[in-house]
Amino acid sequence: METLNSTSSKTKAAKILVIDDESEITQIVEAFLENAGYLVATENSSIMGIERAREFKPDLVLLDIMMPNMDGYEICDELKKNKETASTPVIFLTGKDSRDDKGKSFQVGGDMFVKKPFSCERLLEIINIVLASVS
Repeated sequence: METLNSTSSKTKAAKILVIDDESEITQIVEAFLENAGYLVATENSSIMGIERAREFKPDLVLLDIMMPNMDGYEICDELKKNKETASTPVIFLTGKDSRDDKGKSFQVGGDMFVKKPFSCERLLEIINIVLASVS
């Protein structure tokens, strides 16, 4: 049985970086997306997340907003300032839901805003939409 819109063996699997300080979330999302055919890297630290993005060169970043040291807005801003990651789409994952947060996520270069808790199936749909829009 195939998962929703899984990547075909003829196409190169997209690389997704998940940056969230909650390891349970990164583990669940990583397992689900790998099962859907994506190459996934995870990071639970904001600073290491930026470094991993430069090394891994993801096709898309899933990014938590509420993180210690640097929040997701600051991380996204750093990614957009770097020529290697400037065009990488960013989907914010957050427990926050105010209009200010949505607005700020788009101001710093985010492409989508997904409220926690979310279903992995819905997240996969959003990932596929964002990846299709940049390819």
